[in-house]
Amino acid sequence: MAENSQDWKREDEDEGDQEIDETSYKAQKDAIILAIEVSESMLRQPPPSDSKKADQDSALEAALKCAYHLMEQRIISNPKDMMGILLFGTQKTKFQKDENGRSSLGYPNCYLFTDLDVPAAEDVKVLKGLVEDGEDDDEVLRPSGEAAIMSNVLFCANQIFTTKAANFGSRRLFIITDNDNPHPGDKAAMSAAAVRAKDLYDLGVTIDLFPITRGESKFDLSKFYDDIVYRDPIAEANSRAVPISKSGDGLSLLGSLTSNINSKQTPKRALFSNLPFEIAPGLRISVKGYNILHRQTPARTCYIWLDGEKPQIASGETTRLAEDSTRTVEKGEMKKAYKFGGEYVYFTPDEQKSLKDFGSPVIRIIGFKPRKLLPLWASVKKSTFIFPSEEDYVGSTRVFTALWQKLIKDDKVGIAWCVVRSNAQPILAAIIPSKERSDDDSGTPYLPAGLWIYPLPFADDLREIKPPNEVSQSSDELKTQMRTIVQQLQLPKAMYNPLKYPNPALQWHYKILKALALEEEVPETADDATEPKYKAISKRAGGYLEEWSGKLEDDAGTVVTAKGLKREADDEGSDRPTKQRRGVSGQANPSSMSMIELKEAIESGGIMKMTVAQLRDVAGSKGISTTGKKAEIAERIEQWVDDNS
Repeated sequence: MAENSQDWKREDEDEGDQEIDETSYKAQKDAIILAIEVSESMLRQPPPSDSKKADQDSALEAALKCAYHLMEQRIISNPKDMMGILLFGTQKTKFQKDENGRSSLGYPNCYLFTDLDVPAAEDVKVLKGLVEDGEDDDEVLRPSGEAAIMSNVLFCANQIFTTKAANFGSRRLFIITDNDNPHPGDKAAMSAAAVRAKDLYDLGVTIDLFPITRGESKFDLSKFYDDIVYRDPIAEANSRAVPISKSGDGLSLLGSLTSNINSKQTPKRALFSNLPFEIAPGLRISVKGYNILHRQTPARTCYIWLDGEKPQIASGETTRLAEDSTRTVEKGEMKKAYKFGGEYVYFTPDEQKSLKDFGSPVIRIIGFKPRKLLPLWASVKKSTFIFPSEEDYVGSTRVFTALWQKLIKDDKVGIAWCVVRSNAQPILAAIIPSKERSDDDSGTPYLPAGLWIYPLPFADDLREIKPPNEVSQSSDELKTQMRTIVQQLQLPKAMYNPLKYPNPALQWHYKILKALALEEEVPETADDATEPKYKAISKRAGGYLEEWSGKLEDDAGTVVTAKGLKREADDEGSDRPTKQRRGVSGQANPSSMSMIELKEAIESGGIMKMTVAQLRDVAGSKGISTTGKKAEIAERIEQWVDDNS
């Protein structure tokens, strides 16, 4: 994965975009080292079982497969993040190479399987061979027989972070082990490990522990890891602050471990930071904004030149030419203008900047409204999640929480004037509270609790929609039957979680990229989680659907007959001669066409030359449904002829 030479821009906003230099973006990238213990207990296979859901992998195999899935996932979702795999407790020792390509001093029983770097295709291939094919020719998974010295492991990780990711804003060490006390009775070794852990934290490295247990065994953090893993005081009250990976309840060890690691996602980069939030005149707090919901699209990060001996990243240059003489136009010769009344009105850069100046960035509440007055159609853009920040105003969290609780209690929303960045266009927005994830009536348990900036449309954004004069209304019985069908097909708790339904087109795109990069066989079909489960639908609502379809055809036939009777009454009441409708075969009444005439019309293609009214007359005379478009009615007639000939 190569660095893109282009300037980075915010991916979200349409107005007031601000450029972000590459160095500031680098500070937001994530560097992860997965430290996986290699021991006899980690290599022990699970007991045999006849259950299809039983574990088939050892703890070490599950950890390596989890690392492989994580590497595949992050190559796509975070293509500029770095990842490394450090095996400790191994019989062999291997460390990274220095700048001259020479091997540096190693750490006993530590094997750097994948150096900390942006994962390349070759790294994924090697890890895949070890995970899926068991290609361990170098015997890197042979345990040393003794517990690794944890101070060496932590110091090894320290050196890797220092040399490879010194300026990264997020650096994390994931420790995967099933041994809760690597140094029993050795206080010196435990003290040395605690010192090394403090050194990592002083460097800004976060240590996360992912314990593995089997059966009824327990993992006691107090024996060793309480001095290694610094837990958040707020999370201390939560017994699941350090998640334990184990199989059971229909979840394999691999699934449990993958889920626990994925739960440790890095915080999203703020869309805006420390923005003043004015709740009332003279009452301000500061908030940060995050883009929680964003549509994923295939992103091309760079151009590749393929005409050389090997592919190279192409660096782009932009040159502006005069249209008449193809002369190069310098930046100082260019002026910006607006077209008004057929003429151009020119502005200096300062004048143009003043046109976009609507004051300093702020979110200012100008009133409150009941939430029920906010219509669904008012959603014109995606919402931005805001969260309090204590950096500018101490006490922002308490005030923010009080506002959030009050809005939820009174079922109200705030109406705010928002300028989220310098030179950004102002918007009117509703400040909407979201409930706790644990609330059964939250509606969106996959979204965080807090406040959302919900952009509201201006008058120019609304279109006047005039409904047609005549709108067909379905009968009450049809509505009742459809209500039953909808109830049968509802999701559990009537909730839709977008995380369970990835974009099939996007997943197909990434599968093709993966197959080409790893030189694998290109898949033939895509995995589509949005494809309806037809068997389940037929089982739950098949009978109701048939009844509803029959009722719909009966009602449609009644409507057509009523319209025909009305048309005949109008024709009889008028003095003008009735216009005869003639079929393809020349008959005055298409409904009296014989089987032979219908066959001739189908074979010659004349049936498609008939009007919709003529086709409905033919279908009605044969007892065929008359609903639908012209092609559908003609297809039913052809099928009827085939079945009865």
